[in-house]
Amino acid sequence: MISKILTCSLLMVSLFAAPRFGNCQTFEDRRQQYIDSALANPNKQSITIQAYESVTVDQTTLDDIYAEMQTRSTIDFVIVQLVRVMMLSNGAFDSEMIPVLNSVPYWINYSDTVRGYWSENHMIMWMSSDWIMHEYTGRSADPTLEQRLKHYLNLKIDYGFYEYFSSTYAPYCLSGLLNLADFSQNQEIKTLAIAASKRLLKDLLMVTNEQGVYYPVAGRNYPGKYLNAHGQNHSSLIWLLTGLGPAPSEATHSGGFLASTSIDFTEVSNSWISELDTVYHIGHTLEEGFVINQNLTELDRTIFQWSSGSYFHPDVITETVSLLVDSNMWNHVDFELLRPLSGFPIAQYPGMAEGLSAVSKSSLNTKADIAIFKNQQVTLCSNLDFWKGKVGYQQWPVCANSGTSAIYTATGKAEANWQDRSSNNANVHLPYVEQLHNVALVMYRPEPVPALLPFNDKEVALYWVDSVYDEIVEDDLWLIGREDEGYVAVRRSCTDYIDGVRACETNAGQTWVIVVGNENMYGSYSNFQNLISQSQYEETWTADANGDSTYYASIQLDTISIDYAWGPLVNTGIEEVNENSAFRMYPNPATETVTIDFSEFEKTVAISVVNNLGQEVYSKNGAVQNQFTLPLSNWVDGVYSVTVRDEKNTATQRLVKQ
Repeated sequence: MISKILTCSLLMVSLFAAPRFGNCQTFEDRRQQYIDSALANPNKQSITIQAYESVTVDQTTLDDIYAEMQTRSTIDFVIVQLVRVMMLSNGAFDSEMIPVLNSVPYWINYSDTVRGYWSENHMIMWMSSDWIMHEYTGRSADPTLEQRLKHYLNLKIDYGFYEYFSSTYAPYCLSGLLNLADFSQNQEIKTLAIAASKRLLKDLLMVTNEQGVYYPVAGRNYPGKYLNAHGQNHSSLIWLLTGLGPAPSEATHSGGFLASTSIDFTEVSNSWISELDTVYHIGHTLEEGFVINQNLTELDRTIFQWSSGSYFHPDVITETVSLLVDSNMWNHVDFELLRPLSGFPIAQYPGMAEGLSAVSKSSLNTKADIAIFKNQQVTLCSNLDFWKGKVGYQQWPVCANSGTSAIYTATGKAEANWQDRSSNNANVHLPYVEQLHNVALVMYRPEPVPALLPFNDKEVALYWVDSVYDEIVEDDLWLIGREDEGYVAVRRSCTDYIDGVRACETNAGQTWVIVVGNENMYGSYSNFQNLISQSQYEETWTADANGDSTYYASIQLDTISIDYAWGPLVNTGIEEVNENSAFRMYPNPATETVTIDFSEFEKTVAISVVNNLGQEVYSKNGAVQNQFTLPLSNWVDGVYSVTVRDEKNTATQRLVKQ
């Protein structure tokens, strides 16, 4: 007993060397407690624990899964569970599970209108299940499965996850990774899966506060993940790894996987610290992604591009449409909103996508610079300068936490119930965010989009739950709250309410400021209030000779000063697309030469090739035949932009040299 007390004391003193756990249990202690609770309070997520403990697996749950196998769009969420139950059960379920698991395709197939294989959580659940079934049953593998599975794992280890910090999707990625880590017979895949799992879980703990609460910025997420501090899918992972937060009372999907793993995650547990102030760089540029994925087949390369969010980006749209046509997938449920565009000639799509850049580019999640501030119970995270002004999708660009409650702003129609907001477009327009330490400047200035698109409600609303605060003070536009020893202040653009929610109508633009603090940083709550009241804020609009406006805002709080000048918006909208503006270029990717077909152009053209640094590496002006061969052998491998112009047309295409 004395030694255990001493060990606990040492853990508390060595704050940055080891996790400051909410209790002094070991992982094995917590694992057993989790298992006991899962068995005592069974639910549909308990089947992996039941198999791990060699007790009767609930047959009703299994039968329900079997019944959904052909119709459920997210059947991969439970296929990973079936695979785990099968592998943990020493053959007991082989006769009933293997035929069921073999009854569905595991990758893109012709005319599939139900299942999705492309976002990264779906990719790893499908691919890991396919691989384990191949190894375990001897079933023939998809010819590209091993290559793309290893490619996926290396991509996540080297660059991180496109669905970064997602409390919705990360737990499902983990389930696919842990199946490979625990059961793959291929040592390389097993090792890569362990490394990718560790990176995923370290990211999760990076934004977790000392109370086990996780309210992050995210590449893709849902409002429901910001409503409750504990008791969620990801909460069980945090508790199992660190002991922070309350112990789960029943099984969750991801908790069942982590509690039944053989992998040692001590390194991950030891990565948690209670204070952090950093900018975390994750991902790669779209252009780098073209090179990273260049050795994949055309189909697999397109799916990896989709997983990064570049579905209808102008540089990817041709491959996207080709895949939808070739696989007869325009009627897939995921592409319902875009189905009216399915009848256009393929040559028109790049022009349309560029003309709709406020919508087509901002789903891209390949690269992010994330400011993270954490001090004991408070957190503030921002996605810095991320597609400002453009339509948002499932991205969460800024979020604070006063202890157990999230605070954030979001754009779109204000809803009294935040879960009524669109799960596809959490923000109708994204802000420019700049964060320095515990202060964030959040500016909104929506780019125009055509009125026919469903992005016309542009107000900015504040998620703030009055009931969690011990004290709330309003000081002009400042809203200041104290939750126990955690403090938060929000400078609103107005003091209005829309449908019962603090929200402001958007005209040209508006700016908000978010500040977090606590007793450790500022002493008393009154000291924090005084600091806020003494802050200096400025906001101006300046028009140039052309009538274009620059929007400027600044905040100075104590020694922290942030300002930003948002220059004139570029006009966007659907542009006229000339059907004769395209040219053909093949092969692409290319190694030695590339052939450019000018048959749709006038006979006098200008050709310009620019590398990914913006440097022109080739140019030619004058008369050409219908085709022209460009030598590439001396060029550096990478991505190039090839532009062809004549008197009437201009067209640009991407060329990959390998």
